[in-house]
Formats: sequence, structure tokens, C-alpha cells
Amino acid sequence: MRTVRRSRAAEFSAGRAGSPFRIDRDRIAASPFFARLAGVTQVVSPTGHGLLVHNRLTHSLQVAQVARAIVERLTADPASRALLERLGGCDADVVEAASLAHDLGHPPFGHLGEKVLDRLAREELGLPDGFEGNAQTFRIVTTIDLHGPVGGGLDLTAAVRAALLKYPWTRRTHPDPHPSTAVLPPRGAGPAPDAPRAGSAKFCCYDTELDELIEARRPFKAVLGPWQQTVEAAIMDTADDIAYAIHDLEDFHRVGVLQPTGVAAELAGWRGARGGGGAGADLERLRQRLRAKDGWAYDDDAFAEAVDRVREDLVEGLLARAFDGSMAAERAVAEFSARWTARLVGGVEVVPDPPVRSAHVRLGTAQWHEVAVLKFVHQRFVLRRPDLASYQRGQATVLSELVGALGDWLDSEDDGPRLPPRLHDLVELARAQYARMVPRRDVERLARGRAVVDYVASLTDGQAGALLDVLTGRSPRIWTDAAVL
Repeated sequence: MRTVRRSRAAEFSAGRAGSPFRIDRDRIAASPFFARLAGVTQVVSPTGHGLLVHNRLTHSLQVAQVARAIVERLTADPASRALLERLGGCDADVVEAASLAHDLGHPPFGHLGEKVLDRLAREELGLPDGFEGNAQTFRIVTTIDLHGPVGGGLDLTAAVRAALLKYPWTRRTHPDPHPSTAVLPPRGAGPAPDAPRAGSAKFCCYDTELDELIEARRPFKAVLGPWQQTVEAAIMDTADDIAYAIHDLEDFHRVGVLQPTGVAAELAGWRGARGGGGAGADLERLRQRLRAKDGWAYDDDAFAEAVDRVREDLVEGLLARAFDGSMAAERAVAEFSARWTARLVGGVEVVPDPPVRSAHVRLGTAQWHEVAVLKFVHQRFVLRRPDLASYQRGQATVLSELVGALGDWLDSEDDGPRLPPRLHDLVELARAQYARMVPRRDVERLARGRAVVDYVASLTDGQAGALLDVLTGRSPRIWTDAAVL
């Protein structure tokens, strides 16, 4: 059943909420792991720069708003509502809960931190699963967070746990056949460019939580393929795409980073770059990638129309006037956000038989291309900036040194008894899990490695820097803000 919990506790808690799924939403919102997201990078760190930009908490709240709007739109149509029910059900509280929780596993420094921690986990700590933010989210809600009513985890319903599984497989082993072996794998199941033999680039479950994944997916086994998202997971995933495509552009317009001249030249020059380099060449490379990898959705005319629409509304509209903090400038940002959110949500559809790289709930053709172009603008004109690259190299150094310092502390015979209590507890937790899974000779190594990753991943950006200063002697103070959850 969709409402089953691991504890088999009663579905309802009198006086707290009207449904078991709303209880799940409340547990997630009350978790310190959720509050922590206020101090975790979306694109640039929310601490220390004086800029008012989105963090992982505000992003999660916006994803939840968009996701709920999608549910309300789809369930208002009788045909879509009937199809959603046949595919396993669609509840607004499930979708909202999953949306609030979807980034709980993001480590310090956002996607850069995720990439660095994965490399360190595999190459330095010997963890075959490495690190993945979605899998860490699932580990938090099922194993690590102690703010549920029983044992470890939040004791969420099967429907909410399943809705968190954007990529419902482990890195290498489950299900069989593994999606990474497909000629055309599902989105995210192929290898990462920098780790071609490490298994799937994206996955939602470590081997330590595999039983939880299997149990959460069981109610949907008769209606979904082993690689398919539940419709509630697909709605959360689509809402995440919409929020990412819109709100990060808002941030970098506000702080003056997103300049109209370069964006205009790239978008306007694209048609002339179809056969060569120069302005528009990067956008043409995007078009070619979409056509090669996503032929099920790609359309030449729709791509051209998306470029024209983004140029007209973003370059000639929002970016035409520099953001000066005035009420008129704020109104322009709000109207841009509302207009695009309504357009993208209005294009979401539910289909009975999606191709392997899609889902049962997806963006319509026009909106799919528009999101691709909006994301391109952000990636090309923000993420590829040299100043951001140097900033991120410093963040990568913080994580590398922090993992090394904590690993050394765990290996210390003299000072081991004075470990941070939470790190000690995480070692014990991982040791108990691995003792049931691997040969005895491997248990201690894997347990220590996983505990270090869990510990570092639970820090905010500020805590990561403060803790490293303490461990390397750079801080003159004993007491800092380096305490962790």
C-alpha cells in the first residue's frame, strides 16, 4: 500500500494532520536537515558575499510550489486524473513532501561539492557507491535522520519514499538488468564523463538502503517498469527543472552577472553558426546534443521557436534594463518569473507510454525546448565564468582537506576516543549496515569512509570552512560555528 511505513505505525496521527502524507510533509519540514539547506549553495554560497540569492532551502520551497501547481492542473482534467490513478496515484501532499525533501542530501557547495565528494569517496575512501546527492537524500530520510517517531529515518510512507526516487536504481547493482547496460539508457543512468567505469552518473540509492528502495517501489510494481519514476516523482522532477530554469536566471540578473550583450549575441548568432564557429556556436552544439540524445522530444522548429521566445522575453525584456533595486526592477523580475512559471506548468502533460528517456509526466514539446534554452543561458553565461571557476576550486580544496583531516582523525589511535560524537555515531551506524553486507575484512574500511562522507555532507557551507579551520589550526578559537547536525 502507498501509505505503508517501515514501522507499520498507524496511518494517521490524531490532531496533527488529515492524511498520512501530510504527516510526512510535516516531518520533513521540521527536520534539521531541511533547515540546514538555508546555508547550502544553490549556485554561489549563501554566506559571506552579501548577495541576496537563492539557497537550497528557498529553491526547495519553490519546487514545492511549482509541483503542487502541476498536480492541481493535471488532476483538474478528468482524463489526466484517471490516467494518474491507473499509474499508481497522484496526491498533492506526496508531491509537496518529496519536493521539500529532494535536496536534503546536497553537500556543502552544491553540485560542485557533490562532484568532489563522489571522487573522494571512490578514489580516497574506497566506497564503490561513491557519493550522490539524491542517494544521500534517500539515506537521510530512511537511515540517518533521527527525528522520526521510531529508530532511524523519518518513517515516511512508501509513496513519499518512492516519490524521492528520481533515478530508481543503485549505482551498479539494482535492478537487473541495470539501466546503465541499455543501448539507450534512461536519463541519468549513463556513466559520468569523468568516471566512465564507475557506474551510473545519477542514482537514488546506495546499496546500504536497497531494501528501502525495494519496499518503497513495491506498491507500484504492477503499473511501472523497474526504471520508471512514479508519477509523483516525475512531477517533483519536472518542477525542479522549471524552478532551476527560471530562478537562477533571476539571481544573476539581480547581481549584474547576467549581461544582455553576450546573451543576445549568442542567441541572435545561432542561425548563422549552424555551419561554423563564432557567436551561436555553443547553442548549436546544444541543439546537436539534444537531437542526438533526445530524438523522442527534439524538433527543429520547436528549438528555433524556443530560441526566439527566450531572446524576446529574456534579452529584449528582463535583461534590457539593468537591475537597480527599484520597485520597477523588482516588478519586472516578478512578472518574468510568474509568466514563465505559468507557461511551463501549463505545458506539463501525462502520457501512458513514455520513451525510455522520459517519464509519464513531462513537459510538452514547446516547453521542453524552452527549458533547454533557458538552462543553456545559465550554464553558458554563469557557470562557465572564470571567476566562478576560481571560487569553486577553493571550495573543492576545502572539501578535499576536510575529508583527509577527518579520515586521519578516525585512523588516530591516540586521539580516536575524542572524536566528535556524531562522527563516532555515524561510524557505528555504517558498521552495523556493512556487517550485514560485506566480508568482515572490509567492514571497518567501508564504515569509516561512509561515516566521513555522511558527516561532511551534513555540513553547511559555513560549517565546512569553519571546521577545516579548526582541524588545520587556522582558527584561533576553540569554540566555532563548526557544530554539525
